[in-house]
Parts: sequence; C-alpha cells; structure tokens
Amino acid sequence: MLADVDAASAIVAGENGALYGTKLIWLLLLLAVPLFVIQEVAGRTGVVTRKGLGQLSREKFGRRRAAFSALPMAVVNILSFSIEYTGIALGLEIFGIPAILSIPVVFALNLLLVYERNYAKVEKVLLVISVVLVAAFAISGYYGVLKGVEFTPFYFVATPTFLFLIATNIGSTIEPFMLFYQPSATAEKEMKKEHLWAMRLETGLGALTSQVIIIIIGIASIGVNPGAVDFVSVTVLASSLSPVAGNYAPVVFGIGLVSAGFLALIVISLGTAWGVTEAMGWNRKNRFRVYLLESAPALIISLLPISLLKLTLGLLALDILALIVPGAMLGLIASDNALMGEYSLKGLNKMIFWTVLFLTVGGGLTSLIVLFWK
Repeated sequence: MLADVDAASAIVAGENGALYGTKLIWLLLLLAVPLFVIQEVAGRTGVVTRKGLGQLSREKFGRRRAAFSALPMAVVNILSFSIEYTGIALGLEIFGIPAILSIPVVFALNLLLVYERNYAKVEKVLLVISVVLVAAFAISGYYGVLKGVEFTPFYFVATPTFLFLIATNIGSTIEPFMLFYQPSATAEKEMKKEHLWAMRLETGLGALTSQVIIIIIGIASIGVNPGAVDFVSVTVLASSLSPVAGNYAPVVFGIGLVSAGFLALIVISLGTAWGVTEAMGWNRKNRFRVYLLESAPALIISLLPISLLKLTLGLLALDILALIVPGAMLGLIASDNALMGEYSLKGLNKMIFWTVLFLTVGGGLTSLIVLFWK
C-alpha cells in the first residue's frame, strides 16, 4: 500500500469493513489529524536541526538518558518487525506457504537488503504493486457502494471486539518508529528551513491519502462475512477483491500483503538503524548490527504457535504503549527554543501537539483498559 499503509494496516482496514461496515470511518478520518501533527513535528525537528530524534535525545538529555530511551525504541522496533513479518506470512499463507518456512526466508531477504543497502530499486517495484492493489480495492469498494452500502456518520459501542479494533486502528496509524524515521529521513535529504512548507504539504497529503486508502479497503470488505461477531480470516478478507479479481482475489490480496509488508520493513529497518545508533552515539558501521539484534527476537515472536492474525492485531494494540516515551521526548525537543529557534513549538501549536499526543495515547489505552476490565 502507500504512505503509512502497511500489511498490518490493510488487515485492520479489512476487519473494520467486514465487522462494522462504515461505522469506523469517523475514527479513521479523525486519526488523520494526529498522523499529520506528530509526523510534521518530527519532520520539522529534522529539517531545523539536521539531526535524528536519537541524536537529539542524547545531546539534550545526556548519554545515559538517551540510552534509557533506546530501550523502548528497541521494543518498538521489535514489535514493528514482528507485525510486518506476521503480515507477510499471512499473505504467503494464502499460497499455501506455512509461516514456519516463510518468516525465516523473509527475515533473510530483508537482512540481505539491509546489508546491501539497495533499497531504491526494490521500493519502486513494491510501490507499483501497491498502486495496482489500491486501485483494485477502490474499484471493489465502488461496486460495494453501488450495492447500497449505508454510511454511518458516528458509531460507538463498548463491546470487546469494537474496543479492540479502536486500539488496533490507533496502533496501526500512529506507529512509534515513524517518530525516529521522519526526522532522520528529512535530515538525510538536507532540506532547507525555507522548504518546510514542502515537507508539511507532503506530510499532510500522505496522512490524508493513507486514511483514504484504509477507508477504501474497509468499504471493499463490507459484506465478506455477514453476521461475523469475531475477527475474520485473511482468506475471507481477500474475497473483498472478488468484484475485480474473481477467483484470483486471494492471490492478488496475498501479493499485496507481501508487497506492503516489505515496504514497511524497509522503512522500519532504516528507522531502527538511525534511531538506536544515534541515541547511543555509535558510528554508522553499527547500523546493520543493530538491525540484526532487534529483528532476531521479532523472528522468534512471529514464529510463536498462535494465530498470526490475532498476533498481528495484538501487537498493533500494544504499539500504543511504545508511543508514550518517544512521543514525549519529541515534544520536549521540539519545544526547546534554544534548539529550534523560531520553529519551536509554542502557543497554540504546542497545545495542539500535546493535546493530540495525549488524546491519541489516552484513547488507545482507554480502549485496552476497558477491554481487559470487561
């Protein structure tokens, strides 16, 4: 998929439509706001300081505190790797390839990709595949609308499944690795301060596009499993592409999941390498070692003998917990007048950032608390 839509996000989007139709569209549109705000602030720090969040944390809070911040960063990336591995494995299961075989192969291929640093060519191919798949979902969703889909402007019910989907939607939209990737990526581009408007425009369009794609996938998935009261299998979700792909719908869906997962792995790998090495003050030679040390536990988690679908959704829900520390650190750094100068967070902008971060994390945590309390 495109922008911030990865394999796990596509699965969550399918669950939204299959289980609740259009009843979660209000939440998806609302999440475009924190997605833009948080990424804009992260990108702004990269443009102004020409440094990543890890390095800024070390310089502002000291090496010891930066090292402490690297722990949740590592956990975040382990979870993120696990999510993408399981998402890709779910896509390959459609082709009859068991996770015990597919996940180690995916691990090895991404390891090779990181080591060779040959991202650009692979990204172009995966982007083409993702564009085709999104178009297929859009056409299928259009057919769904023609069949008389009713749009619900707002809906909320305190059931376990609904609350869990709220948490997973938040976790799949505002993923913690973004906070480390965005500043380092903008710093690497050497974007000048006078071009901040371009970064903001790109971030805004990306946030909106991502959520529109999620909504499209959800609409296309409406009616694939009538009367479902629990989570839907990936094979069932794949049938949402039947109006376009017919009997080949599972194949198209599977290819899409694998493509989206690999795209996300590239971004997470870069975020991991930049974030951890910057926070610890290590040189670039250690980036591959960091990736290897963090992705190995993710490989083990992904191979646990439990439902890959539930594992993916569960890890996304837990992503909310990992957002707290890096989100707070980003806010403190972006509010530092000595560091950011005229581009620092202040006044209304500062209030918006902290309010958005609080509501995003608070909303996800509240859903999880109520879910487990019930």
